[in-house]
Amino acid sequence: MFVDEAKIIVKAGDGGNGCVAFRREKYVPRGGPSGGDGGDGGNVILEANPHDNTLIRYRYNREFRADRGGNGLGSNMHGRSGEDAILAVPVGTVVFDEDSREQLVDFTAPGQRFVIARGGHGGRGNARFAKPWHQAPRECEEGRPGEERHLRLELKLLADVGLIGFPNAGKSTLISRISAARPKIADYPFTTLEPQLGVVVGDSGRSFVVADLPGLIEGAHNGAGLGIRFLRHIERTRLLAHLVDTSDFNDRDPVHDFEIIRGELRASSDALAEKPFLVVATKLDATSDRSRLNTLKSFCEENAFEFYVISAATGEGIAELVRAMAEAIARLAPASEHADSEPAPAPTEER
Repeated sequence: MFVDEAKIIVKAGDGGNGCVAFRREKYVPRGGPSGGDGGDGGNVILEANPHDNTLIRYRYNREFRADRGGNGLGSNMHGRSGEDAILAVPVGTVVFDEDSREQLVDFTAPGQRFVIARGGHGGRGNARFAKPWHQAPRECEEGRPGEERHLRLELKLLADVGLIGFPNAGKSTLISRISAARPKIADYPFTTLEPQLGVVVGDSGRSFVVADLPGLIEGAHNGAGLGIRFLRHIERTRLLAHLVDTSDFNDRDPVHDFEIIRGELRASSDALAEKPFLVVATKLDATSDRSRLNTLKSFCEENAFEFYVISAATGEGIAELVRAMAEAIARLAPASEHADSEPAPAPTEER
C-alpha cells in the first residue's frame, strides 16, 4: 500500500525532578544538601531512511513519545537522561506543523536528521541552591515538560523523470518495458492507483529513476480523477515525459489532450508548467491512421518541442527515448536545485 500523507503527534520526554537530600554521615566533614539534578528528557528526531518509500508505518500508529528524564537522587547523583525517539521517514518527506501550517523540514538526502521536538530540561536539586547565607535549602525544581507537536508528513517522490498523460496513455507499459517495475496494466482507465518507481540504465551505463504517475484528466487540479493526490510528486521530478495516445482506439485530438494536461500543470503550479519535458506519441503498433500522429508531430515542430514516437509493445523507438531522457537529465542541474519547496534546514544536532 502506498501512503504519501500522514498526521502524527510527537511528545518529547519531560525533564526529571530535582531532589531534596542532605548528607549527615559521621565521617563526612562537609555534610549538607546533596540533592542531585533531574535528567533531561529525550528528543524526538526524524531521520531520512533511503530504504522506506511510503509513510505506511504512520498510518495506524500516530502517537510517539520519547523517554522522560530520571529524577535526581541523594549524594549529588543526577537522574539519567531520557532516550531519544528516532522516527524514520522516506527521503522526500516534507514535515509541516499542523497548527501553524509552517514547513519545518524537507528531507532531501539519506541520513538527514532533524530534532522535531526537544526534551525538557531536568530540574535542579537542593544542592544547587546552597549559599553561604542559606546552607540548608529545602527547595528544588520540577523538570520542564518536553515539547509536543502535531505534525503533517507529506511525501513527494524523488525521481528524475515523471511520466504524465491521460489515463491509458501507455505510461505503465512504458515503465515496465524500460525498468524492472511491474505496475498493473489493463485496458480500462485509472489502472495506476499509486505512483510506481523504476530504475532505468541507459546505453552509457548512467542510471536514472522514472516515476509512473496516475493518469491526469481535465480538472485534476480541482480534484477530478486521481490526479490531485499525485500532482505533488511531479514537483520533485527533473524532467517530464508527456505521453499522448495517438492510436486508432483513441478518437480524441492528441494536440488537445496535450494542451489539457499542460493546462492542469499550470493551474496547479507555475513551477510544474516550467519544467522541461519531452512529448512522446505512444502505441505506434496500433496506429494505422497516421493523420493524428502527424498533426501532433507538426504541432511539436512548430513549438520546438522534443518529439518521439514509440511502441512499448514492440519496442520500437524505446532505445531512442531512453537515450534522450538520459541526455536531457545530464544537461539539467542536480535534483536538489529543482525542488519546488523551501531548502531543507541544516540537520540539527542532538544534545
